[in-house]
Parts: sequence; C-alpha cells; structure tokens
Amino acid sequence: MASDAADWAGSVVVGVVPDLPARVLDEAVRYAGLFGVGLVVAYVDVTRFVTYEDPDGTPHTAPIDINIAGAADAVEKVRLQAAARLDRSEVRWTVRSLVGDPAMALKDLAEQLDAPLIVVGTRRRGLGETIREFFTGAVAARLAHRQRRPVLVVPLQDPVPDDVEEWPAKS
Repeated sequence: MASDAADWAGSVVVGVVPDLPARVLDEAVRYAGLFGVGLVVAYVDVTRFVTYEDPDGTPHTAPIDINIAGAADAVEKVRLQAAARLDRSEVRWTVRSLVGDPAMALKDLAEQLDAPLIVVGTRRRGLGETIREFFTGAVAARLAHRQRRPVLVVPLQDPVPDDVEEWPAKS
C-alpha cells in the first residue's frame, strides 16, 4: 500500500459504480488533465467491511452477510468501463477497490493520496437508489461535510425543472 500511495500521490480521486454515466469519468479525467496529475478510479464495495489492517497497511475484509456474492464482477466491470473511456486519454489512471462506507472510504483514500479533488456523481432519482441514502445520507453531501478537500459533484441526469417537485407528495 505504501508504494501504491506514493505512486499515485496527488492524483484526483473519482468514486464510481458499475454503469455510471460516462460524464462523471469525463469530468474527472478533465480535471486530472488540468491539474497535470493521475486519476484514481475508486469502486467501494458496500457489502464488505475492514476487519483489520496489517502493519504495512494491507486491509483484510469480511462480508457483511455471507450470503452476498463478492464484488469481483463489479470491480471488473468498473475496470472495463474505465478502460473504454480513459485509455484514449493522456491521463495516467488506475482502479482501486475499497470497502465499507463510500464517503468514508473515498475520504480516506483522498487523504492517503493527498488528492487535490474528489469527483462523484449525484444520486439517481428514484426510490431504489435512495433508501440507503435516507439512513446514511448522500455520498457527496457526507464527503463535503467530513473532510477538507474540494468535492466536484457531477449530475447524472438532466436537472429537475424548478417548477416540478423532485419528491412528489403521496396521495
């Protein structure tokens, strides 16, 4: 971990999930290019947690529920999507797999790397994407309140018009 952190020190960190709209990676690579630094594409597996760390910083994890399949497929999907988008760019990049709470994992990674910026997408509209956020808060909002680095929040969808309620009242 120590050499990895040194290799990627000062890089922009972008939090991703599989099938994330390309706009988020495009903005992250644009800022990495403007800053003249690398890009660390970070996927956070929320189905696992860190049980302990070795003295060299290597984390050991365990599943929250032993019946939940691991995130290996998700990490590979993120890697392939990143490669399709970033291989043609001039920016040096890598993919990191993290575990636990997304906001805290991204915050910790940004601190380890002394990242100049953290890039995340907004939440998607719809009940399925918001139940967890009801209890934990949106990743972007939690990042903005829990660390000192700038957070760039990239909209995933077209904005809701000002005259339309985002969360219509139930009848």
